[in-house]
Amino acid sequence: MSSLNQDEILSVLKNEIENYEIKTIVKETGTVVHNSDGIVSAYGIEQAMYGELVEFDTGVQGIVQNLEEKTVSCVLLGSDSGITEGTKVFRTGKKASIPVSDDLIGRIVNALGSPIDGKGPIEAKDYFPIENEASGVVTRKSVNVPLQTGILAIDSMFPIGRGQRELIIGDRQTGKTAIAIDTILNQKGQDVICIYVAIGQKASTVAKLVSTLTEHGAMDYTIVVSAFASDFASLQYIAPYSGTAIAEYFMKQGKDVLIVYDDLSKHAVAYRTMSLLLHRPPGREAYPGDVFYLHSRLLERSCRLDEAYGGGSITALPIIETLAGDVSAYIPTNVISITDGQIFLESELFFAGIRPAVNVGLSVSRVGGAAQTKAMKKAAGSLRIDLAQYREMEIFTQFSAELDKSTKELLDHGARLVELLKQPLSKPLPLHEQIILLVVANHRLMLDVPVKQIKIFRNELMDYMRMKYCAIIDEIDTKKVLTDELIKQIIDAAKEFKSR
Repeated sequence: MSSLNQDEILSVLKNEIENYEIKTIVKETGTVVHNSDGIVSAYGIEQAMYGELVEFDTGVQGIVQNLEEKTVSCVLLGSDSGITEGTKVFRTGKKASIPVSDDLIGRIVNALGSPIDGKGPIEAKDYFPIENEASGVVTRKSVNVPLQTGILAIDSMFPIGRGQRELIIGDRQTGKTAIAIDTILNQKGQDVICIYVAIGQKASTVAKLVSTLTEHGAMDYTIVVSAFASDFASLQYIAPYSGTAIAEYFMKQGKDVLIVYDDLSKHAVAYRTMSLLLHRPPGREAYPGDVFYLHSRLLERSCRLDEAYGGGSITALPIIETLAGDVSAYIPTNVISITDGQIFLESELFFAGIRPAVNVGLSVSRVGGAAQTKAMKKAAGSLRIDLAQYREMEIFTQFSAELDKSTKELLDHGARLVELLKQPLSKPLPLHEQIILLVVANHRLMLDVPVKQIKIFRNELMDYMRMKYCAIIDEIDTKKVLTDELIKQIIDAAKEFKSR
């Protein structure tokens, strides 16, 4: 019995020796030589690549940012407590990535993709690199599908297309975020996934914004990526790239995505802080020399793909804050030159009660009518010219006592257009309502309505149209074309309403 046991033991040992594999893991290990303000210098990992993820003994990760002769500088993506001289650091050989999944929809995550809304973990389906090369020219398609914002002033004069990058620029407290939020609210039922990236904002501001989205049912198709003002500069720096990586995950599935960066001014400041700590030479306004590339490589990733490459799109709405309306400052001029147009919001208009405070003269969409429905293109007509003439004539005639009939009509029409373009918060207008109101206004049917009653007139007119002329509304929504016959029907309906 004992010999049998010995034979069994020998055979087991023999089998183990024959099938023995040497499994060794080679990890390039370095040592921390300096740590201050979330920037760590490490010795011994000279083969590390720029943008590579490294891991410290404490479990905190970092991204390689500077490659020096003997050391490597990394920015930490977490707390630096416990990281001192002599702490071990390991190369991972991977680019910094973010976990992506369909389960992200409706959630609030930080810049690393970890949930911060207390609703439990999110299971990752894949990992997408934070920094990724933009799609090439061959894979792209021209922008010609409209992305309705629901804001009459924008949809009629500065249309945004799917795959476009339209900058929202203006001073502090002029309604920049409000335009972005209204655009997100208007995507309900449009099969567009929205991503809101909050950079350097207070937690209370983000919480208020999320409650607005939840209240209007917009969180059902929205993801919020947040790097708070209290977070490290490194997390504020990677937040918009992380948001874009999530957007690319959905775009690769052939879906349309809208991404809002709020705001890139704070992003540039976070990058400047990081760069100065990394001892990179400062340039204009103390920003590093590559601050243009910082935003160009981010915004170039927004595009519309050709059907052969999936056919999805990323539409970007970057936000930039100006100081005293100075659009010629360093960061505003950089981002204006990268984007396909800008919506310029003016403090004077905002305080005069014209909200959204869009400056018609300085705002532009470089995609233009290509991303506008035929109905809207026809209905908008000469709206921009009429408003420009009104502004010009208003300045000239403020000193004049007597006005001729045509000048008076031009001023009256302009004043009513300005009033018509005013829009309350969180009330995006559907396409049919925008077109009906524009047709009525352009055919001078509001001239005999007092300016103060335009709001009541438009609301009651639309209630009347919904009650008696559903066929007109249905035709606009389905065909998106404005025929002469349809214009006549709208005018007749408006006259009938007025006669009541």
